[in-house]
Amino acid sequence: MTDAASLPGQPRGGVLSGQATARAHCVLAPNPSAMTLDGTNTWIVAEPGSGSAVVVDPGPLDEGHLRHVLSTAERLGKRVDLTVLTHGHPDHAEGAARFAELSGTSVRALDPALRLGDEGLAAGDVVSTGGLEMRVVPTPGHTADSLCFHLPAEGAVLTGDTVLGRGTTVVAHPDGRLGDYLDSLRRLRSLTRDDGVSTVLPGHGPVLEDAQGVIDFYLAHRADRLAQVETAVAEGFGTASEVVAHVYADVDRSLWPAAELSVRAQLAYLAERGAGAA
Repeated sequence: MTDAASLPGQPRGGVLSGQATARAHCVLAPNPSAMTLDGTNTWIVAEPGSGSAVVVDPGPLDEGHLRHVLSTAERLGKRVDLTVLTHGHPDHAEGAARFAELSGTSVRALDPALRLGDEGLAAGDVVSTGGLEMRVVPTPGHTADSLCFHLPAEGAVLTGDTVLGRGTTVVAHPDGRLGDYLDSLRRLRSLTRDDGVSTVLPGHGPVLEDAQGVIDFYLAHRADRLAQVETAVAEGFGTASEVVAHVYADVDRSLWPAAELSVRAQLAYLAERGAGAA
């Protein structure tokens, strides 16, 4: 879910659908829009040579897409053993229950309301099947339940909507919180520094091969936008919609509703910071 379709200077990558790495295959959902870019990336993740796979974010409730994900896994010689969710937004999770029915799998997620089966997902968990190791990284901010999945063997991270392949993501106020989001970006930045993560496998848009550069870009962009919002408030732009019209004047108006969510999160963050200083 993006709040800007394209931003100058952002590193770009490739692969919108198909085999992205030795362990990750993307199936692009047919739900393109200003908010979802080319559509939702559904990921089939499996250890090379293994017959077992995990599906990350089955996507929208689109029967054709869900069946295509399952047939793609079968074509790759994989049996889907588990479905996991990066977060609960419908473009990622609405099809999960039906996909679980089609594949005969459970669904694991941070939010208990999204789970099918006894197991959830939490910080420190390792999702493993057929020799695959996929580490759960809590990354709240876009939503309260947002997770990323670290693939140590690939030097890659599946980021859902926390980091996109193009543009920047919405901090979906009030569920999403800017302070949490900045902490999550720093957590991902530490993976690039300490754990060798170089590849971003996003929930929307192309694969990115410079994870550190992308995350640094995101952190700088957030700092710039926050400063612009703070200045706008000081200049008398009092409501979120007024701030959006002033700060996001260069962004397509179709994205202003999403930008307003981020602005509300920024205003809440500034208020919290001001209260803390007082």
